[in-house]
Amino acid sequence: MLTLYYRPGCPYYMKVHEAAQELGVTFDLKSVYDEGVSEELIARGGKVQSPYLVDTDTGTEMYESEDIIAYLHKKVGTAG
Repeated sequence: MLTLYYRPGCPYYMKVHEAAQELGVTFDLKSVYDEGVSEELIARGGKVQSPYLVDTDTGTEMYESEDIIAYLHKKVGTAG
């Protein structure tokens, strides 16, 4: 399962969102503005930076929109 911690309206989140749509990838979305989500993100990654991807299938977790997009391309088997 893919979970994406995000900040609504963030241009970096929008880049990841657009790439995911093109690839047909869906996420369980967690807004850092929702109660307790910022604390959850800090516990996972150490800071409140978004977007932050968690792939429970592979144990992969990462920040940085370009890295997330490259990972999604690799996961679904397309050139990125």
